Amino acid sequence: MAEAYERERQNNARLEELSAKVSSLRGVTVDIYDNSRAQDVIDNTSDTFSSMSTQLKGSAGRLGRMAASGNKVAILKLSAILIGVFLVLYYILKWIF
Repeated sequence: MAEAYERERQNNARLEELSAKVSSLRGVTVDIYDNSRAQDVIDNTSDTFSSMSTQLKGSAGRLGRMAASGNKVAILKLSAILIGVFLVLYYILKWIF
């Protein structure tokens, strides 16, 4: 009879150890999942900036061709737009900060 109680006690102790290991593994699994989700966000952000860089290079190329063509009115309009955008951003940032 005492032997049965001893085995039951050993089984309970091992069950508690196993439960602790399972909890630990679950925590690791959740951490891995969170890390992979964060990595996915980083990858998407990288793809977005890469796409924006490509579009910006294309726009700069088109602006260079326009400037090389010598269309002075278009260059003047572009300069006015750039100065206007800069001033609007300056005043917005000045107002916010």
